[in-house]
Amino acid sequence: MSAVPAGDPSGHTRHPAPEQGRALAGLRERKKQRTRLALIDAALDLFLAKGYEATTIDEIVAAVEVSQRTFFRYFGTKEDVVTSFLSEHDRVMSEALAARPPEERPFTALFESLRVVLHTIAEGDPADGARWRRVRQVIEATPSLMAAQMARYSESTEALAVEIARREGVDLENDPRPRILVAFYLATVKVAFEECARREIWDAGTVAARVEQAVTLAAQTMRDWV
Repeated sequence: MSAVPAGDPSGHTRHPAPEQGRALAGLRERKKQRTRLALIDAALDLFLAKGYEATTIDEIVAAVEVSQRTFFRYFGTKEDVVTSFLSEHDRVMSEALAARPPEERPFTALFESLRVVLHTIAEGDPADGARWRRVRQVIEATPSLMAAQMARYSESTEALAVEIARREGVDLENDPRPRILVAFYLATVKVAFEECARREIWDAGTVAARVEQAVTLAAQTMRDWV
């Protein structure tokens, strides 16, 4: 039997061209992203219909018609379905903060970075905006996820404080001001988000406006009361 692949009279093994390889890699990544988003959407549907605690991973994978093994390829736990989606926005926030003008005051830079995140959601893919609204609804209705969000806030606090310290040219190990500023800023945002939840406001554009009002009030309060 000939060892030459059919259709290749030269006797050389054919390899995909670089362009073809990149196209195949891009196709695989798009397929993985579609599967990940399908799992998130199915999970959010179930969380809102049944409650987070009552929903099982078996139900999520059944809704997408994939295996548990596929689920765990994308998420370590059921909680990760929610928190990993928000972690992407944390990354956008950090990148936006690093790109802010160096002369901008730290509190303003933090707010403008969050504005980038919220307006990206509000003005971007409607499907992403819908996911963000449903994630917020699920978190606000689930005490265990609220606790997970507080842990995420702690991680965000440190990452943002490191960036503020870098921008201001101070040593974070010996100067607590970046952590104080970020903690105050995140507390302001938390109050705004909670107020939106109480009023059942989930639209990212409206939430952005409410956060802006809260940040303005916080700055005024610092001037008037501190």
